Amino acid sequence: MSKVLAVTNQKGGVGKTTTAINLAASLAATKRRVLLLDLDPQGNATMGSGVNKHEIEYGAYEVLMGEVPAAKAIVKVASAGYDLLPGNGDLTAAEVNLLTSEKRETRLRDALMPLRPDYDYILIDCPPSLNMLTLNALTAADGVFIPMQCEYYALEGLSALVATVERLKQTVNPRLEIEGLLRTMFDPRNNLANEVSAQLIMHFGDKVYRTLIPRNVRLAEAPSFGLPALKHDSTSRGALAYLALAGEMLRRGEKQAPAAS
Repeated sequence: MSKVLAVTNQKGGVGKTTTAINLAASLAATKRRVLLLDLDPQGNATMGSGVNKHEIEYGAYEVLMGEVPAAKAIVKVASAGYDLLPGNGDLTAAEVNLLTSEKRETRLRDALMPLRPDYDYILIDCPPSLNMLTLNALTAADGVFIPMQCEYYALEGLSALVATVERLKQTVNPRLEIEGLLRTMFDPRNNLANEVSAQLIMHFGDKVYRTLIPRNVRLAEAPSFGLPALKHDSTSRGALAYLALAGEMLRRGEKQAPAAS
């Protein structure tokens, strides 16, 4: 049975989609079966995987609306090693339509259930806001994966997201946990970044991944080639950092497995 992770942060520009794509590719490189689900109407995870968001036959919109089973919308991304359930601007309409739909919070969870035996990890790239799409992702997920920059407003936004996770845990998804916090675009020469990083570790302890994702040109330019950094330049600092993150995640999972059994 797979682990479903919602990659989310209500603040935009924190490297959320970059993390979703590169973590998916890095986990796939360790021979894990990975599905990346693009739930953001911007469709950046779809384009960054080399799939034209304007030409997809079926995507996350049709799945959420119950028009097709999720398996029918999946695209194989051979160049990156993972499967993709693409998304595009149609998801904006899904957000509106879900407001008046039955079982509106559980549409995605129900749609993913038949797929879970086929994957080790299902990563959901969420919109940078708390809306019906993100709510569906958090209801479907086992864990919340939070990429964040170590800057002034980061902790404020993080506290709001943690409060949301707690509310959902008490109402629609009792198994939801914070999987981990990832420090992105990190510059160790920046005093503020180091201060915020220290505060994160003080408040969240080992929930904060030791792996740091640096600012990296190869990471920034890889999406324009429709590739994860690992396939664009496997020796770049960004690609190596995400490989290290995948390794850290897998080691954590192995440690947790005996306790969960």
